Amino acid sequence: MRRRVKSPRCLTRIGGAATHRGRTRRKSTVNKTLHVDSLRRHAITLVAALLLSMWAPRIYAQVHIAVVDLQRALNETEDGRRAKARLKRLFKQRQQELDKAQGELKSLKEEFDAQSDTLSDSARQERLDQIQKQFIELQSTYQESQRELAEKEAEMTQEIIARMETILRRVGQEEGYTLIIERNEGGVIFVPGNLDLTDVVIQRYNAGEGREADSEGGSSSSSGSSGSSGSSGSSTGTGTGGARSSKRPPSTTAHPPATTH
Repeated sequence: MRRRVKSPRCLTRIGGAATHRGRTRRKSTVNKTLHVDSLRRHAITLVAALLLSMWAPRIYAQVHIAVVDLQRALNETEDGRRAKARLKRLFKQRQQELDKAQGELKSLKEEFDAQSDTLSDSARQERLDQIQKQFIELQSTYQESQRELAEKEAEMTQEIIARMETILRRVGQEEGYTLIIERNEGGVIFVPGNLDLTDVVIQRYNAGEGREADSEGGSSSSSGSSGSSGSSGSSTGTGTGGARSSKRPPSTTAHPPATTH
């Protein structure tokens, strides 16, 4: 059985000391290297911060952004209020027609339920077919009313929105704005009051600004309905035109008819 030869203690101490000194020197070298790298990183960060502090004001000074709430402007301008009142009257009329048709269908269904046991199979099927037909007609009337309200709203508000866009383009040029964002469509959560142009648009609109654009649009659209629809599609350019289709007063949605079982 072989035995493991032990090193003399003196050699172990000497070797351990030498190894310790070598480790110490290597550790010192590594620490110096890390210190130098750290100084370099701090220097680079400092230079970058200095450059950013020099150039950032110039960059931000070139970007001038504002927002506008076209929905509020539409509701608070005089033309917008008149258009909303007309839409409300039309909505009320269509809703009354739907409610009347739905009431007649409900009465027909209740009458069928009361007489169902006394009816023959052919008479019962005839009544069911009549109820189903009347329900389908009611659904079709509801959908047609929704389309009519949407078309009337677009017809009544497109000129108002076009005038607002004209005003916004002028404000953007006068004040040097880089971009004007529609507040609702842009998902804006907070903006300082001095960057909100809604009140400016309302005041300038009610003062009559932008009517010359309407007169030009009216003369060009008098040749036919296709011309008016084309002019409405080309009135974008301020970054707010895309919000036009969603500017719908909440009261212009008719209630859908209840499902008949």
